[in-house]
Amino acid sequence: MSFTFYMVVGLGLTILMSAASISFGTADMRLATAWEAIFSFDPSQTEHQIIQTLRLPRTIADLIVGCSLAVCGAIMQGTTRNPLADSGLMGISSGAAFAIALCLAWLPQATYLHTMLFACIGAALATGMTYVVASLGRRGMTPQRLVLAGLSISMLFGALSQYLAIQYNLGRALAFWTAGSTAGAKWGELLIVAPFFVGGVLLALILSPSVTVLSLGEDVANGLGIRSGMVKGLSTLVILVLTGLSVVVVGPVGFIGLITPHIVRYLVGVDYRYIIPAAAVYGALLTVFADLAGRLINKPFETPIGIIFSIIGVPYFLFLARRQRREFE
Repeated sequence: MSFTFYMVVGLGLTILMSAASISFGTADMRLATAWEAIFSFDPSQTEHQIIQTLRLPRTIADLIVGCSLAVCGAIMQGTTRNPLADSGLMGISSGAAFAIALCLAWLPQATYLHTMLFACIGAALATGMTYVVASLGRRGMTPQRLVLAGLSISMLFGALSQYLAIQYNLGRALAFWTAGSTAGAKWGELLIVAPFFVGGVLLALILSPSVTVLSLGEDVANGLGIRSGMVKGLSTLVILVLTGLSVVVVGPVGFIGLITPHIVRYLVGVDYRYIIPAAAVYGALLTVFADLAGRLINKPFETPIGIIFSIIGVPYFLFLARRQRREFE
């Protein structure tokens, strides 16, 4: 099967799943009602109000977050040659979450844009700490040491976030958010996030040929004339921006960036010119599906998507780690 085929299938399934996400929830609605609310909005109808103010921005937030985190995972796995790489496992999401907790504690009147800036700074701090810790020791930095360092940094920032929640009485503000949910997504916030999202994904697509070469090894990339330092620097910028905006929108959700690139690599091969755009589509699809499942499995209560992905992602991570076990020895 060709790359085009899988992209068309992925886009079609994403559209269908998005329509289902708009139609189903605590109060189920006919698909026709959902389309009327989008294209012929009547503010006097309660169902139209629910779709326009709650479900439609929530579904778009799912698409943005899923696409962003899957692209981050694909880039990280390509540039580090680490099949276990993911912004959640590497501590980046936890760093962004800690920075947002600081923002809530110290700058409660901060704007959404300032909060996103804090998230990106926190993600950058966590990234730097992870690479420093992974580089310590005689063996230097290996893919497996990178994951172990990332998990350690993630636990550190998670503990610090909990301390801030207790110290500044942020428990209620952080509890559901840190579990990962797009339930509170609003149009104004999405409009702020959208330009950074589009820019980050476009830069990732531009970098994809270079990521393919870099995935063969840094020596090979340098021999072929690829400026490895610049590619890694720009890739890191993409990861920080997309992870930061994702954490602001949904909270620190893990495993999307781990699972999705492996799925699309099986479908389209090892060329990152195909992996990155396919990961963007299928990451969005999986996130919308997870959010819809979280709303339906325990109605009228909701299960955050962070929990859904953890249930799926932890066994998958253990499976991948088992395949890589020799390098941990």
